[in-house]
Amino acid sequence: MSTTAAPPRSGDAVPARPAVGRRRPRRSPATWLRGGGLSNLIFLLPLLVVFGVFSWFPIVRAVIMSVQETNLVTEPVFVGLDNFRQVLADPLLWKAVRNTLYFAFLALVIGYPVPLVAAVLMREVRRARGVYSALAYLPVVVPPVVAVLLWKFFYKGSPTGVFNTILGWPGLGPYPWLQDASWAMPSLVLAATWAGAGGTVIIYLAALTSVPAELYDAAEVDGAGLWRKVWHVTLPQLRGILFITLILQIIGTAQVFLEPYLFTGGGPNNATVTVLLLIYRYAFQNSLGGDYGAATALSLMLALVLAIFSVLYFRLTRSWSTS
Repeated sequence: MSTTAAPPRSGDAVPARPAVGRRRPRRSPATWLRGGGLSNLIFLLPLLVVFGVFSWFPIVRAVIMSVQETNLVTEPVFVGLDNFRQVLADPLLWKAVRNTLYFAFLALVIGYPVPLVAAVLMREVRRARGVYSALAYLPVVVPPVVAVLLWKFFYKGSPTGVFNTILGWPGLGPYPWLQDASWAMPSLVLAATWAGAGGTVIIYLAALTSVPAELYDAAEVDGAGLWRKVWHVTLPQLRGILFITLILQIIGTAQVFLEPYLFTGGGPNNATVTVLLLIYRYAFQNSLGGDYGAATALSLMLALVLAIFSVLYFRLTRSWSTS
């Protein structure tokens, strides 16, 4: 005969329940050693040393140099915040900031949508998609100096220049591409877009493969054309990738150096001087040995601005990119 325990009455004491979760015991150095912690540390030590020497040491060294007057030749002298005051008092700094913001704005207007449009068009192509992908990525593998020499030849301001000759067929031009202050920056943006769009195209093509084909089929059943499919299907599905590429492009354009340095050297009339080019001038084109204190001070200011912008950007777009 089976018996069942009677339920406890209101006056009876209820037995204590066993603890659901127990606190894990504290790990002592001895248990850490027995668990293989020392061997893990030994394997990680070369990586930590390399990372510290080539990543953290230059950062610490830059912070120290920013409060010194040094040209790496004479004995450094501690000057406190004088380097930061010197940089902020330089009128060329604010011109460089405006030029950098102008470059970033043109790069976002011209260069940001181009890879997405190219990737969407390549996805719609039924044949030779790999050939188009290779052609889109080809500018990335061209050496930057070779690309600049080619574009400088194309940008020749005379009527016999390549671009001016082509535009002269319908009766346009000639245009002073790199010789005029108002034309120089858009010309640099065009060359930079051509050189850097290929990598972003490949990223978008890889992301487009993860978009379910059923969504496009449902859109076609509803009578959606290419534009509506892109707007209602592609862009919502690529929202996270678009946010990442946007922040990377903004950070990259804020540090633009190669194009102004190789194309114009900051001219004409300092119309293409950027913040990074100004840092280069502080370090290598001033006095004997350069003013490395001012250069590192401006570098830290740029890094701080980009860090603040990145934090604000990710905080503001966290809900958009994950929803």
